[in-house]
Amino acid sequence: MVRFCNSWWPHVSGGGSEACRVLAPQDAASVPSENHLLRALHECYAENNGTTQRFIMRCIFNREEFMRFDSAVGEFRALTAMGRPWAESWNKQKDYMERRRSEVDTVCRHNYELSQGFTVKRRVRPKVHVSPSKKVTLKHHDLLVCHVTDFYPGSIQVRWFQNSQEETTGVVSTNLIRNGDWTFQILVMLEMTPQRGDVYMWNTPALRAPSQ
Repeated sequence: MVRFCNSWWPHVSGGGSEACRVLAPQDAASVPSENHLLRALHECYAENNGTTQRFIMRCIFNREEFMRFDSAVGEFRALTAMGRPWAESWNKQKDYMERRRSEVDTVCRHNYELSQGFTVKRRVRPKVHVSPSKKVTLKHHDLLVCHVTDFYPGSIQVRWFQNSQEETTGVVSTNLIRNGDWTFQILVMLEMTPQRGDVYMWNTPALRAPSQ
């Protein structure tokens, strides 16, 4: 027996996420008789600042995707032998296919317009703390540590300068770290051997002016 709970599958009455059914014998002919999990994943992709939208529905039996609908294609395509009779059957259902094709607008574009204000347009200025890794002593090797945190989106560039000249060697950075609250942090360090009169500065385009 195969059970699924998803109102987006054809022939499911009642609507909503509560709609469930057991596959009819003719639908289940191509799957084993043991208990298995059948599910559909719905994905939206936005490009070119949201002007290009794409809707994808992935049909998965246990952990294997056997059929896929892609709005760029406009119909279901079988990915395994199991998916062939399903794709052929669903592609013949005119009303159902019209609804699938419309979801690039009714689902993807609609949700993008609702959410872009707190997703793609969201901006959080970073907090920055700069300090040496140990007490600075002239002519002794040290690290300047720039800790940039609580910023969004995750793309950021930190540049180091010594006496107004950008330093590209001796710069070490951690990978981008997720804070778990839609913000990020990163450590960018500069290896240095300070001399009397040296001035070290850091800069990130996320802030208006360099600091020292």
